[in-house]
Amino acid sequence: MTLREMSEEYRVSSRLLSDRLRVLRRQARECKNREERWHLERRIARLTEMLTQTNELAAHTEHYYERSYCGNEKYRL
Repeated sequence: MTLREMSEEYRVSSRLLSDRLRVLRRQARECKNREERWHLERRIARLTEMLTQTNELAAHTEHYYERSYCGNEKYRL
C-alpha cells in the first residue's frame, strides 16, 4: 500500500467517524438521563480526538513526499 492509498483510507475513516459523531451528538441532545448523557459526551470526546488524528494523518500521508509540505511536527521522527 502506498502512502497516497493510506491517505485515502484515512479519509474514509474520517467520514465514518464524522457520521458516528453526528449520531452521538444528536442522541446526547435528546437524552434525558444524566448518566447516559455523560457517557455519550465522553464517547464524543474520544471520537473527536480520533477524528482529529485521522485527519492529520490523512494530510500527512497525502503530502509526505512533496518537498514544499512542512507536515505536522507530531508525526515527524
